[in-house]
Amino acid sequence: MPGKNACRILDNRWRRPPRTDALSRRMANRLTARTPRRTGIVSSMYEDFHVADPWTGEDLHCRWTANIVAIATRHADAVDIRFEVNGKPVWIVLPSSAWVEQKRRTGHVITDRLAAQLAGRYLKEAVTSGYDNGREMYTMSVEEVLAHAEGVMREVRHSAFLPELPVVPGR
Repeated sequence: MPGKNACRILDNRWRRPPRTDALSRRMANRLTARTPRRTGIVSSMYEDFHVADPWTGEDLHCRWTANIVAIATRHADAVDIRFEVNGKPVWIVLPSSAWVEQKRRTGHVITDRLAAQLAGRYLKEAVTSGYDNGREMYTMSVEEVLAHAEGVMREVRHSAFLPELPVVPGR
């Protein structure tokens, strides 16, 4: 009989036999208990949302359209997240150093999906607080980026459950 770490040939592929000991079952139970079900995750968070302007009461439809590395477009050390607010472009600028600081502090990276969500969360907060004054560009500090990334991750509990970014035709 081969050792417990030996591989078997099944269906013309090498596979390790499944572990059935009590430790493996306990580990699997802990993982499934901590992991939220995919069906319970909201399909849209901050990439497409509506918010009321506190000054005018107008309903603002905010929709993510692009992540653009600003180093190439305007020679800035940043990533620009583009939203359309009732059809008008609004840019949320995230400094590139926030990516480095996030990795240093948490060991996790800011993905494109997380960047879009945290920028949308910032935009929603800016509008609801009355800070939105019709500007076309908002620049976030490193600390704001990290705080909003933490807030988004608290909401979804794991980066695998961040909503997919929509494909925007004609962009």
